[in-house]
Amino acid sequence: MRDYDEIDDQDAQGMSFDFRGFLFKVLNLWKFVLICIGTALLIAYFINARKQNVYRLDALISVDNDQNPFFTANTSISFNWGGVSGKVGKIMTAIKTRTHNEIVVDSLQYYMEYLEEGKYRKIDIYKKAPFRFVIDKSKGQVLNYPVGIRFLNANEFEVFTAFEDNGATAQNYGDKSKFGITVPSGDFTKTFKSGEPINLPFLNGRLVVQPDRSIKAGKEYFLQFSNFDGVVNTYKTAIAIGTFSESSSNILRLQLAGHNKDKIVDYLNATSAILSKTELERKNLYATNTIKFIDSSLAAVNTNLKGFTDDMNTFRRENKVFDVSTEITQISEELREFELSKQEEASKLDYLGNLEVYLNTKTDYTNIAAPTSVGIEESNILRSVSKIVELAAERQNLEYTTKEGSGLFKELDRRIDSEKNVLLETINATKGTIGVGIGTLNRKIANLEAKLSGLPEDEQQFLKIQRQLDLSQEAYNIYMAKRSEAAIVKAANISDLGIVDEAKDIGGGLIGPNKSLNYMMGLMLGFFTPMFLIFIVYLLDNTIHGSDEITRMSNIPILGLVGKYRYKNNLVAYEKPKSAVAESFRAIRSSLQFIFKNQKIEAGKAHTLMVTSSVSGEGKTFTSINTATVYALSGKKTILLGLDLRKPKIFDDFNIKNDKGVVNYLIGDGTLEEITTHTHIENLDLIPSGPIPPNPSELLMSDHLKELIGTLKETYDVIILDTPPLGLVTDALELTQYADATIFMVRLDYTKKGMLQLVNAKQRTGELKNVSYVLNFYRHKNNSNYGYGYGYGYGYGYGYGVYGNAYHEKDDHSIFKRVKEFVKRF
Repeated sequence: MRDYDEIDDQDAQGMSFDFRGFLFKVLNLWKFVLICIGTALLIAYFINARKQNVYRLDALISVDNDQNPFFTANTSISFNWGGVSGKVGKIMTAIKTRTHNEIVVDSLQYYMEYLEEGKYRKIDIYKKAPFRFVIDKSKGQVLNYPVGIRFLNANEFEVFTAFEDNGATAQNYGDKSKFGITVPSGDFTKTFKSGEPINLPFLNGRLVVQPDRSIKAGKEYFLQFSNFDGVVNTYKTAIAIGTFSESSSNILRLQLAGHNKDKIVDYLNATSAILSKTELERKNLYATNTIKFIDSSLAAVNTNLKGFTDDMNTFRRENKVFDVSTEITQISEELREFELSKQEEASKLDYLGNLEVYLNTKTDYTNIAAPTSVGIEESNILRSVSKIVELAAERQNLEYTTKEGSGLFKELDRRIDSEKNVLLETINATKGTIGVGIGTLNRKIANLEAKLSGLPEDEQQFLKIQRQLDLSQEAYNIYMAKRSEAAIVKAANISDLGIVDEAKDIGGGLIGPNKSLNYMMGLMLGFFTPMFLIFIVYLLDNTIHGSDEITRMSNIPILGLVGKYRYKNNLVAYEKPKSAVAESFRAIRSSLQFIFKNQKIEAGKAHTLMVTSSVSGEGKTFTSINTATVYALSGKKTILLGLDLRKPKIFDDFNIKNDKGVVNYLIGDGTLEEITTHTHIENLDLIPSGPIPPNPSELLMSDHLKELIGTLKETYDVIILDTPPLGLVTDALELTQYADATIFMVRLDYTKKGMLQLVNAKQRTGELKNVSYVLNFYRHKNNSNYGYGYGYGYGYGYGYGVYGNAYHEKDDHSIFKRVKEFVKRF
């Protein structure tokens, strides 16, 4: 149970993240990181070079509560709608509405762009264009296609296009309708003169050359028209408004960003001007409604006055009556005053009746005329009408920003209904009071008319016409005075919105592209992107790259290091005895001597070494041949025994056939002398595996193999067993009983980490004894193992093969081969 716990602990240790290994992996791939950084900075440079500059400009406007200098308690024509705070909210809402931005875009014709070919794109030149195009708004203009204008001289130009298809979309900027048009496909050109009407399917208007601009012959410009609604939506979204500071809540800042500063300036200033005009119209709404009411009443009075004047002239011609006595005139004057008062009271009563009907039948209360226009001075009525109009205007403003059904609407409607009920009650009470007054006036009029009843009929008729004429004239004078008063109030009104600081291009305003930020982002992306990729690859990498990984994951010692060496066969230790690889195998031989000395081996008996690995391709056969070679060259009588019965290899390098070998001996088809080959290397004999059998595991478990090993121990000094891979088949485990020491091959950048856990488990359970690792394809100088085993490799390498040129044979490599090897290492 303890062994398995130790295995679990060792596995858990192997799964921990090795930050040092990751760091050396990054250092090993520094060229890749550098290339990524360079590429990212290059991309940032092209972005900075190709992106258009973005500018932001602003303007300041003030929202005040400017009172009319002609405003009095008697006129009450103009009044405040909710104070400054209400106006600020209304203006901040209005500036983001589609209606407002449609007016601004239409006034500036921003749906038409003047373009010039730039280095990377067509550039909007706006006011810098040497010509002006006057749009024919009754006809369509092609959308989203640059129509070319090429000047031939100062007064002549040609329109050129190259439509790919015959169909396109056009828009009529008069009614904003869009429709399909047929355009000429392919190259098209037509010459016009300055100011001459242009009537083409895709372009309609007049091009007028600016008199103060010089034009170069052959210079090309472009006109491009955009969808009106799309342009409006762009500016509606882009324009921003907010308070200038907390201490000045009535000062608002308008801001707009774009590529052309002239267009930004014009848009902000046009916005301020249109807002001011709109606010003045809204402020004059009450006075305008009053003037309309007075004009309608004045028209009726004027008609009556004309009629009574005609009646008087007719009566005088027919009856020759031009005057009456002084006493009668005095009575008639009193009667006229009473009738005038009655007419005034009747006008008030008529106004209140109409107001009552209006309140009961209408929902928009912003069109109520001033009560003082008919002489009503009742303070409760004046206050209630003012309050209702104020609340109605507030509700109208709220409709821009709040969804119908909101609780805010319900609250406003409740307040309006409450005030309306109070006003209706006041109207009823006032109507009653006025009715009583009219009754009194009727009695007085009746008394005076009785006094005049004794006069001759023609004099009575004269006095009646005279009174009616005077009444009409008096009413006419009153209405004219009221209208003049309302007109003066309206003319004297000023907008509550003032321009504090208009937009102006004074330099600066650049907000993008942020070149420093782009370079910083490029640097960060160029650095962190490869770091992230390397991190992912490192996490997913399950191969062994260095000796430190092995020492961290396993307690089994490392016997030696074998470098990568390109040669035509596996006989490197024999044919290249001064090479670093040959020296590495001599180092392994020396290390094995310490292991064999600790073994209790009978005197005169051979030392047995088993070489195995996890999978094929890790250098097992290469190590077996060269280890056997260095033993033989040292004077030890050595035999190399090929026990990889499934995939035999060792016979090729000695130029012998694999017709007979271990398999033949184990099945009784050959003697030891028949299967043994004396190689051209002194003291080295070889027994190949022989033909591939159908039952290799059973043959290796037979007593014949035990007998063979026993015989060879009597004859040789060293026996090298080349075995199958431990990670693929179980044959190697059957052979461990014959081995005094075991070498497990680990090929760096190839062998999987999981195989070390397998070896650990086999070693702890006793299935593998005296096992050591030999690292193949070890490359110390170029940090291919991220620097793993630096201390280990340095100590061993200096003594066992990392020699100077004086100790080694120089490899005859051409310059081409050296360059090729350098690229492969990168």
